[in-house]
Amino acid sequence: MTLERIGLCVLGLFLAVYSCKKDDGGGDITPVELRDRTEQQQADNDSLQKYLNGHYYNSELLAGLTDPGIADIVISKLEEGQTLPDGHTLLIDDVEMKDLEYADTEYRLYILRLNQGGGMASPTFADGVRLSYEGFLFDGSIFDSAINPIDFDLTALIPGWRKVLPDFNVAESFIEIGDGTVDYVNTGLGVMFLPSGLAYFANATSGIPAYTPINFKFELFQKFENDHDGDGIPSYLEDLNGDGEFTVNFQDLTDDTDDDTDGNSVPDYFDNDDDGDGILTRDEDANEDGNLFNDDTNNNGIPNYLDPED
Repeated sequence: MTLERIGLCVLGLFLAVYSCKKDDGGGDITPVELRDRTEQQQADNDSLQKYLNGHYYNSELLAGLTDPGIADIVISKLEEGQTLPDGHTLLIDDVEMKDLEYADTEYRLYILRLNQGGGMASPTFADGVRLSYEGFLFDGSIFDSAINPIDFDLTALIPGWRKVLPDFNVAESFIEIGDGTVDYVNTGLGVMFLPSGLAYFANATSGIPAYTPINFKFELFQKFENDHDGDGIPSYLEDLNGDGEFTVNFQDLTDDTDDDTDGNSVPDYFDNDDDGDGILTRDEDANEDGNLFNDDTNNNGIPNYLDPED
């Protein structure tokens, strides 16, 4: 399994809702019995707390390295009756708690921040990133990894990535090596510990049972600003309700609290005519200053690209 398949699962869910019809054979799919998200979060948090209290990492070694990477992070189980080894720290003593709302549920995840990253930029939840990573379960088994830098679109990954990576900076600089590889300096480095509701939740996948908290070591190298629909508006600015997700209320396409201005079931970040007026968003720059936010022909406080009556 690769992290890219995580994204395909999420993207597939969107496409399925958008394209399914009654006669497409969808009735043959066995429905998944969903657990209550709040109850599952409480159970997951208990499991995460138990893991963090019972495992330690090589803190002294990492602090002494000039440019540590994910290969240098060693997490070990504290066996019953064992004394914490010198130069190591219990995870629970160094992790940061982050509380947030997702899917109408209050979630808590944990972050071990080993290096903030020396670059000036941080990715938004809608950006592309270049990173390396290693996904592992509580028993230490690795279910996925990429040793060499690989590019991903955060909108296509499980929610946990979008909630954690924006808290880190990219690398301070990089040096191109003669053999075609790149050496990154002062990268963002950490470990995220995620409840199942910010991971796969009810969807079992290869090596990961349903309702399983999962963990990732990661090293952030670069970020790339996305404009998914090429409409001139960076994708992160098309999050109309500001919740850090792109949502569409398929039950009520007139709902103005989601991210679909014209109610056509396509969120604005993927729609090159956001207001559905027949004019492409990128062509609604009336004063031709290159900034669509400055164009309000009707003087009603709504930029033209979001106003079908402009």
